[in-house]
Amino acid sequence: MKNTNNKKHYIYFIGDELPQPEAHLVQSTNAANAAANLGYSTVLVYFDKKVNPKNLVNLARPFQPKKTPTELIKYYNLHDKLKVAPLPMPWPIDHFPSKFTDSNTIACKYYLPFHILPTTKIVHSRNWNFVKAAIKNGVPAIYEHHHHEEKPFDPEIVNNPLLQIAVTVVETIRESMIKNGMPPEKVIRLHNGFNRLFMERQPEKAAEWRQKLLRDESQKLVVYAGAIQQFKGIDVLIDVAQEMPNVQFVCAGGKPIEVEHYQQLIQEKQVHNIKFLGYILHHELASLLQAADVLAHPHCSGKAATFTSPLKLFDYFASGTPIVATEIPSLTEFQNTQAIAAWCEPDNPNKFAESLKRVLETHPRKIEGYPDSIEFVKQFSWENRAAKILSYVDESLLPPLQKTT
Repeated sequence: MKNTNNKKHYIYFIGDELPQPEAHLVQSTNAANAAANLGYSTVLVYFDKKVNPKNLVNLARPFQPKKTPTELIKYYNLHDKLKVAPLPMPWPIDHFPSKFTDSNTIACKYYLPFHILPTTKIVHSRNWNFVKAAIKNGVPAIYEHHHHEEKPFDPEIVNNPLLQIAVTVVETIRESMIKNGMPPEKVIRLHNGFNRLFMERQPEKAAEWRQKLLRDESQKLVVYAGAIQQFKGIDVLIDVAQEMPNVQFVCAGGKPIEVEHYQQLIQEKQVHNIKFLGYILHHELASLLQAADVLAHPHCSGKAATFTSPLKLFDYFASGTPIVATEIPSLTEFQNTQAIAAWCEPDNPNKFAESLKRVLETHPRKIEGYPDSIEFVKQFSWENRAAKILSYVDESLLPPLQKTT
């Protein structure tokens, strides 16, 4: 008979290495962090592919939850309640095109059943294969699904009572999940959350950003934070900057190769009032958002606009800085709020520039931020989101809450 007394962990599995500047990794790490903050013994599980002699030694005992390293805490602004368990993936794993040497296969077929399972109460992941493996091994699971896919779900998994709930972020994806076989009663739409750090006022650091980025005190600052890709509206923003030469534009985020591409593009176009800062750690990004006069959300139309999760938008709200956003399907529910200062049609630099100019005139910068935006976002904390998800889990399947000392 299995000993269920040891089953205490809320396992949040990520099939990637950490840290990386990917939006889905920011989402997953903060979701896991929130579960830990609620008092559950939460372990963030991810891959460790570093060339390290310890990895070979650790193969015998690969699942060893420990304190979250400082690097991850700073990178994603996590807290000390969350634990991590990097799974060693030494050579030849992922070096040869074979399912037997694939890291996800190793995690699902070896690490989960033999090492993670004995102390696991429930699994939460965006990795469908890991969710399937958990259910096949008798472990309840929560599944996150944030992108359109045409592949049908496995009927024996989605109809299994151990699949507690599937979570997505926009209605269009929920509809496609149901079309692909997910039972309607098992899938909910729930927004992402905001990082509490972005709500804490940092006037001194914000002033330092303005001094660093602006040529004088009278110049205005427009900031974009997020993925540095065409569909996110970066090309549009460059054209807007060209129309507004007296305003300083700043883009934070992106991989080095993407930043390099756009730096080259602005040189070719001779646009001198837009800067690309690359990935900014969360504890620095919060003050940058507060330093701005206006925050830009110039997302383009197209398929991505139907499912893009407004992850960064919630951090925008928390900063209290006025926002100009494009009217895309995944943001329409926010149009009746006062949290966004101006809306305009997507893919149109002229309209976006007009909206920016208007907001810069009507919304002078406030060091303390605009209260409408800050109050509005409080409902979207990561902890509220985690609690809502867990409300769909059978109480007998929930991990025990940890005693506080």
